Amino acid sequence: MKIELVKGEHMNLAGRWVSRRAVLGGLGALAGQSLLSGCNGSFNTASGGSTGSQPAPSGPMTQGTISVGSSSGFSIGAEFAGLSYEKAALSSGSVFTGGNTNMIGMFKRLGTSLLRIGGNSVDQTVWNPTGAGKTAGQVAPPDVDKLAAFLQATGWKVLYGINLGGSATGATNTTLAAEEVTYAVNKLGSSLYGIEIGNEPDLYGGNPGNYYVGNWSLSDFEALWESYRAAILASSPNVVITGPAAASSARTWTVPFGEYANATQPQIALLTQHYYRGNGQGVPPPTAANLVSPDTSLPLVCGAMLQGARSITIPAPWLPWRMAETNSYYNGGAAGVSNSFAASLWVIDHMATIALSGATGVNMHGGGGSTGYSLNGDNSYTPIVDNNGVVVEASPEFYGMLLFTMLGEGAMLTTTVSAGGLNVTAYTVAVSGGGLNIIIVNKDLTQNVQASIDCGQNVSSATLLEMTAPSLTATSGVTIQGATVGVDGSFAPGAGYTAPQVSGQTVSCYVPALSAVLLRVM
Repeated sequence: MKIELVKGEHMNLAGRWVSRRAVLGGLGALAGQSLLSGCNGSFNTASGGSTGSQPAPSGPMTQGTISVGSSSGFSIGAEFAGLSYEKAALSSGSVFTGGNTNMIGMFKRLGTSLLRIGGNSVDQTVWNPTGAGKTAGQVAPPDVDKLAAFLQATGWKVLYGINLGGSATGATNTTLAAEEVTYAVNKLGSSLYGIEIGNEPDLYGGNPGNYYVGNWSLSDFEALWESYRAAILASSPNVVITGPAAASSARTWTVPFGEYANATQPQIALLTQHYYRGNGQGVPPPTAANLVSPDTSLPLVCGAMLQGARSITIPAPWLPWRMAETNSYYNGGAAGVSNSFAASLWVIDHMATIALSGATGVNMHGGGGSTGYSLNGDNSYTPIVDNNGVVVEASPEFYGMLLFTMLGEGAMLTTTVSAGGLNVTAYTVAVSGGGLNIIIVNKDLTQNVQASIDCGQNVSSATLLEMTAPSLTATSGVTIQGATVGVDGSFAPGAGYTAPQVSGQTVSCYVPALSAVLLRVM
């Protein structure tokens, strides 16, 4: 998590969401039935009457066309939609426990995915093998034990961060790092996805208060990282190592590091990068309109990562790269923007852009949002709002993540949009077992879109859900087919609409202003 001001380029893996296939299958086969959910992340169908054809929205209407083509060469796989938390959350002792049923339910609502434990607090947290736990600035065996119970309850895996920056002052060393990893390996077992050494090392050596100020380079990092890696593998020879978890400079830091690490033999199994849209506390401050405007930097970063990952030998079954920490604006987000409906719409485009660049997934950074362990107070960008581990609500961003996961797993197809210059995007997944899932996002403030969709295949039926809110800046009132997400992750959307028109290969539907529509086409 960024809490420092950085000039220049600021850049902003792999189960599935248990419920998404059930939801979309239910939409396609049982369009006239309600979709009811429990707290375990799965949907069950139950009779409830049909909502009928999608109603036309009021207000001005623009005609749009969407064309679905062939495979993009990329896909959405298991564990794509992950979360990232500060390592300080472990020592809070209340977020990740086997008894935090509401937090467990919220995680399971997104499926069985990947939790990253990282952030700036990684380099401020020291292993204490004899500690009692719940001590700020330390992580001890009881803290890891609680994390293990949480992961078992959710079915998630963890990418676990280890202190590297603290070596600058002697607060940590290779021995402590190896001891911590050994304990984590033994306790977490199959729930451990891999180990990350340090956080955003490209920022070391810079601002006052950082590590190795005035005496830092990529080669310095590589030598220090190599010493920690060697010590870790000496005691845990089979553990997976990832990296470098850089804040920026994909071309000049992340990719060269990957080439170094795997030059003679694979030393990392996953290349990782961070990305934020900008500074949440910048001047002028971010706006909702800015957040939903096209992000021209993200495709460049993703392109660099894809190109770099392809040049690096990654051993099977691991895939090349992951956006292991990301969100809207760093420094905790921008209040009224990062926690508004704008974030619901933005995160769909954000995740899809990353998926269409070959990434195995994203980890949306968060935690807190009320009070507690957060390094910089309130976190406006957190998907799950909590107060010292007590779930307060699903944020607007969570709803966008949830709708994105409902695209399901499968090949992403090329999808083009023409809507009179409006800010409209669309993404398509060819779902295993047949059919297409299509998300259309309309970010225009006033113009509804009547979309004519050429699916590229014959269509027998099409049903849909709508995600809406009172306004772009609304910080509450987001719904998916009229339903909200409970603090325990429960979610019971209404029955899906049938598309107004289905003919041959074409489906027509409405995409209201400031909404996202999820279509299930069979």
